[in-house]
Amino acid sequence: MISGKICDQFNIVKQCRKYDLTLWQCPQFLFLVMGMVIIFSTLITYAIGSKYIEDPLLVALIVLLITAILFIIAVITRSFERLAEANRMKSEFVSVVSHQLRSPLSNLKWVIELLMSGRISSVSEKQLEYFKILRENSERMEELVQDLLTVSRIEQGKLPLKKEEIILEDLVKSAIKDMEIFARASNVKMEFSSEKNLPRITGDPSQLKLTVDNLLDNAIRYVKENGKVELNLKKKNSNLYFEVKDNGVGIPQNDQKYIFQKFFRSGNVKRHQTQGSGLGLYITRSIIEKSGGKIGFTSQEGVGSTFWFTLPIK
Repeated sequence: MISGKICDQFNIVKQCRKYDLTLWQCPQFLFLVMGMVIIFSTLITYAIGSKYIEDPLLVALIVLLITAILFIIAVITRSFERLAEANRMKSEFVSVVSHQLRSPLSNLKWVIELLMSGRISSVSEKQLEYFKILRENSERMEELVQDLLTVSRIEQGKLPLKKEEIILEDLVKSAIKDMEIFARASNVKMEFSSEKNLPRITGDPSQLKLTVDNLLDNAIRYVKENGKVELNLKKKNSNLYFEVKDNGVGIPQNDQKYIFQKFFRSGNVKRHQTQGSGLGLYITRSIIEKSGGKIGFTSQEGVGSTFWFTLPIK
């Protein structure tokens, strides 16, 4: 048992897989590299010092000084293992909690729908109003749990991406149809334009639909009253180019560099719309990049934002 654990400690490839890191990001491998650097640096320093410096004490002092500096760097590198372990445990915790929450939330949603249907007993208008509030909050929690689960899979490199031929125009139209009620309730007009006879692309339809949903949801959610959201799809070089343009609150210049980070929401957005987890754009960027595409945006506070992504034509 003990010998097996010791062997696992020296199995660098296994340790790197444990933390879901590449070899050059793995603390154990970097520590090994630093150890080799220390040995070679010590030998080279001693050889050069002995050749050009007559005082052997000065040579020894220089060798010890360089060795000490490299050793300190190696110790710091080794300390990253604790950070990697903490990150792994955090990802596992989020994944386990998200899975465990899905079942009770689904049951809660089913019970609320059953009570609202009136099949058990008659429901007054006041009770129906309360049930609607419960349903909205349970749906919001379910969306948050799903986002956390997706983020956990992305961090662990376990987000499944299918490879299917997709007509991106149809996928965008489906997203627009799903958002029609939300847009109408927000007094937002949506316009979609697409070039004709666009080629198909290869990707995961459900994940790419999620990216379009996230971009469109943000555009509607943070647009001004009686606003407008424009969607454009066209071919650009060897890619399909898609953008969502709005005349919403925009993103402050100082916040733009953080916009794709997890849980980040700019200050003006919080004042305009209190709901939101700050995970949508992080998930969107991860899916687009894993699909071989690129994503970006331009924005001006008080004027609006344009989010875009490209996907390769194969």
